[in-house]
Amino acid sequence: MSQIPILLDLFLTFAKIGLFTFGGGYAMISLIEHACVEQKRWITHDDMMNITVLAESTPGPIAVNCATFVGCRRKGVLGALAATLGVILPSFVILYAISVFLDSFLEIAWIASAFRGIRIAVGLLILDAAANMIRKMKKEPLSCAILLCAFAAMLCINVFSLKFSSISLMLLAGAVSLAVFSIRNASSGKGGEKP
Repeated sequence: MSQIPILLDLFLTFAKIGLFTFGGGYAMISLIEHACVEQKRWITHDDMMNITVLAESTPGPIAVNCATFVGCRRKGVLGALAATLGVILPSFVILYAISVFLDSFLEIAWIASAFRGIRIAVGLLILDAAANMIRKMKKEPLSCAILLCAFAAMLCINVFSLKFSSISLMLLAGAVSLAVFSIRNASSGKGGEKP
C-alpha cells in the first residue's frame, strides 16, 4: 500500500512532462531535470547528466529511457513501469485522437501556424537543456576538449551535409576518454582514479 503514492507521483509527473512537451526527447530533458532534480529531488544533477548520456546511447527514445531510469531508481521495476507509462501515454492518446478524427490535421491553417511557433520553442528548449548541461559540467581539460571537438565536428557535419552519425561521434568521444583514462592509469600505476 505504501508504494501507491510514489508510483502515482512518478506516473503523474512524467505524464505532465509527456503531455506538455512538444519536440521529442531532447526538448523534454530540461523539463525532466527541473521535475526530477530541482522539484522532487529524486536524482542528483550528476545522475541526470549520466542518464542523458546513457539514454542517448541506448536504443529507444531519450525521454522514455530517462523516465525508465528515474522510475527504476525510485521504486525498482514498478517505478520504471509507472514513469515509462506516464511519459508515453499522453503522446499515444493525442496521436491516436488526431489520426482518428482529423485526417488533414496539419492542413487547418491555425494549427499549421501554431506548429510553426512550436518549432521555434522546441529549438529553444533543446538549446536550454544543452546550456544547462554545459554550465553544470565539470570543467576539466579533457571534458572541455571533447566538448569543443564534438561541437566543431557536428557543425562541420551539418554545414557540409556529411553522412556521419551522431552515435559514431559519441562512441568516438567515449573511446578517446577511455584511452586517456587507460594511459593515465598505466603511467601512474593506479587502477581506481578517474580521468
